[in-house]
Amino acid sequence: KGMEYSVGDWGIAAMAKKMGKNEDAETFAKRGRYYAHYVDTEIGFVRPKNADGSWLANYDPFNAVHGGQGYFCEGTGWQYTFFVPQHPEGLIALLGGDERFVQKLDSLFMAEGDMGEHASADISGLIGQYAHGNEPSHHIIYMYAYAGEQWKAAEKVRYVQDNFYTSKPDGIIGNEDCGQMSAWHILSAFGFYQVNPSNGIFVFGSPQFDNVTIQLPGEKQFTVSAQNNTPENMYIQSATLNGQPYEKSYISYDDIMKGGRLEFVMGAEPNKSFGAAPENRPVSL
Repeated sequence: KGMEYSVGDWGIAAMAKKMGKNEDAETFAKRGRYYAHYVDTEIGFVRPKNADGSWLANYDPFNAVHGGQGYFCEGTGWQYTFFVPQHPEGLIALLGGDERFVQKLDSLFMAEGDMGEHASADISGLIGQYAHGNEPSHHIIYMYAYAGEQWKAAEKVRYVQDNFYTSKPDGIIGNEDCGQMSAWHILSAFGFYQVNPSNGIFVFGSPQFDNVTIQLPGEKQFTVSAQNNTPENMYIQSATLNGQPYEKSYISYDDIMKGGRLEFVMGAEPNKSFGAAPENRPVSL
């Protein structure tokens, strides 16, 4: 609850700020940072706390107990360590900076451990401890871009699309709660995804289509195209927006709604400099 309410509180703060209710905005922005209360920087995990503020002893970040008796309702400590879509920059700092954060994120996709007999059935579609079958994991792949390594998001997006979205009877992994599994699939197929659902920033992954056109109000259109797009050419080499070089690893809702054309050039080897500079990374605002 502490981790999830922080996300909602950040959204309330953003709305209050837009309404000119600055005192409310400050209150909820503070609450939106409460996730830091649960980050144990000594072990590099979100960790449950006792009522007196001490850390839970004998903590196993692999263990999951579904429902009210567990510390994470539908997840593990591995997954909830990255449940900070509202402020990835803050989490990156707490976990030791870009390089250590990327190492930790890499470890998530390789970690193997017993989640226990009481784990939720929704924790499925596992890549290590990343669980695409359960919504709390859905933003995590795109967090690589916040640490300057967008290319790692690209390869994992393609893996998920190829393996967890098929035309077979079990083609969608996990539980399609309110359409979120499909929403991730469709947005990611366009080439981007909202890590933070409240701030209008869409982080680049790896587009599935050669061309997609989104119909906008006022008879405007926004088109996403991908040159040299093949199963092997999963990495963004460069991008242009309305014909101008575009170095950022994200695009804003406002820019999409203006209409225009976002064009990617794809390749088989990662361009590790794309979106790597701090000024070109996504921001929480």
